[in-house]
This record gives sequence, structure tokens and C-alpha cells, in this order.
Amino acid sequence: MAQLSFASLDYAAKKKRTKRDVFLAEMAGVVPWVALEALIEPHYPKAGPSGGRRPFPLAVMLRIYCLQQWYNLSDPGAEEVLYDICSMRTFAGLELGRDTIPDETTILNFRHLLERHELTKAIFGAIAEFLETRGALLRGGTIIDATLIAASPSTKNKAQKRDPEMRSSKKGNQWYFGMKAHIGVDATSGLVHTAGVTTGSVHDAKVMDNLIREDDRAVYGDKGYANDRKQRQAETAGVLWAVKAKAKPGRPLSISQRRRNRHFGKIRAKVEHVFQVMKCQFGYRKVRYRGIAKNGVQVFALLALTRKIGNTDFSLPLRMPDNPNTSRTL
Repeated sequence: MAQLSFASLDYAAKKKRTKRDVFLAEMAGVVPWVALEALIEPHYPKAGPSGGRRPFPLAVMLRIYCLQQWYNLSDPGAEEVLYDICSMRTFAGLELGRDTIPDETTILNFRHLLERHELTKAIFGAIAEFLETRGALLRGGTIIDATLIAASPSTKNKAQKRDPEMRSSKKGNQWYFGMKAHIGVDATSGLVHTAGVTTGSVHDAKVMDNLIREDDRAVYGDKGYANDRKQRQAETAGVLWAVKAKAKPGRPLSISQRRRNRHFGKIRAKVEHVFQVMKCQFGYRKVRYRGIAKNGVQVFALLALTRKIGNTDFSLPLRMPDNPNTSRTL
């Protein structure tokens, strides 16, 4: 067993466990680290026979990457908190004074490794498979929805242009500039099983088929997915079409339609919990990078880490600490 520093011993002896301590301890126990490391290991650099700087252990870098997602940390910010916060160092398996702390360039290179090999998609799929084997991810129905992730509209950059891969989308009477994250959520467990990202101008209904599983017997969605043709196809196939009815010009909704909308809306609300965790708890309200691909990598990582395993919630919405693409690409 590695010897702890006096600072770590003092921290371990404190009388109260903080919310961050509780959260990170639970994450250390429920995330399938061995399976995730096995996905990344073939692409991770090995120590060369001629010497040179040895790479940091993969387990350390993966945990630091997870800390970045949970606490909305930049690469320099992640390096800073590893020096400042003992609970985060402990979670990453680092001891100040004994271990070298990865610098921001090392953290950046690991993130680029995940982006280059699309490994967050593989992580997303691996966790889905793990949940299914544990009986947490069920079959039967899917709730579909999308959320807008804002991008900076500023042209104060070298090219003097906005990000060309981002587009504007109108919601109500308000225009938004950015991209969309589309998800399919299991109607029983509320867990994300399929996800994808598109530019902001893509209509939600155009990608709904990619979010529905072949064996789904019910489809839930908001009014943006209302489609008479798809409804007829679903009913012919014996699939429950639980998409909210949309009023047509000169034809307001009937009492029975409004009652139906309220009933299905209570089930559909589960999909909003995912976006609440991603945007409010993890702070992902605005894209960090330019381009759909790089931001899509982060979306898959965030959605993977918003999952539940067994009775433990990856988001822990009531216990979240203070802030310091089986995925199909749509």
C-alpha cells in the first residue's frame, strides 16, 4: 500500500464527508472502469524501449477526464484542481509529493486521443451494454427529444467568422445559434440508449427514426415529432404512438386530446431529467469547441456519465458537489 502524505492523512481524518467526497466515492464504485480502460488501452501510448517519458497510467487519465465532464473543467482547470483539491487527487489515484501531476498538455493529449478514435462513442455503447446485462436498461418503449446547445455567435476571431458548422434554429419566437443533441431514452428506466448530434437547423423529426429501437412497442415525444404518416405506420405495426397531438390551424385540440397529452407528458418528462443533469448539474449549456465532431465527442461522454447503474444515479442530482455518438451518428 502506498504511503500517504501528512496532508492526505489529515484530510482522511476530517470529521465530515463533503458532498464531493460522497459523489466521487460512489462514482469510483459504480463506473465499470475495467471495461472502459479495455476500450482505450489499444490506442493508448506505450513506454518505448529506448526510454523517454513514460505515459501516465491509463486509469489516472480516464478518471481525470471524467472529472472534467462532471465539473465542467478546461484542461488548465483540471490541472489546477488536482493541485488544489485533495478529494479529486484521491479519486484520480494521485498523491501530492509522491506522484507527478499531469500538466494541461498531457490532459489535452488524452482528450485528443479520445476524439481521434471516437472512443467516447465506444464508452457510451459499453455502458449501455453493461446496464443491459445488469437489467437496468429495459426494452419496450422509447422517449425521443432534442436540446439546443448554444455556440458563440461572435466573429471576433482570426477568420472573423462564426463557426461554419453551427446553425440557427427558432424555438417559439426566439432564435438560437448552435447545435442539437438528440437522444432516445428508455421509457421504463429513463436511461439514454441512443444519441447523436446535428447542426442546430436540423428539425427534430428528421432524425427520430435513428433514435427508435427496432423492438420498441411505444414511442413518446413532444409536439415537434407529430406526423400523421408516421402515426399511421406505427398504428399499423401495433406500436403505441404516444407523441403529443399538435393543434392545426383553425382546429384546436379536443378535450380528449388534451387529456391524452397530459397523460403521455408525465411519461415523456423522464427525458427532461437527462438534459437537466447535463445542462444544470454538469454545466454544459454552451459548446466548448468549434465544430460538430469535437463537441459531439463531449456530448457522448456527458451522456454516458449521466447514466444510472443499479440503484446509483450517475448524476446524483440531490448530492452533486459544488462546481470549483451504441450510439448512432445522426
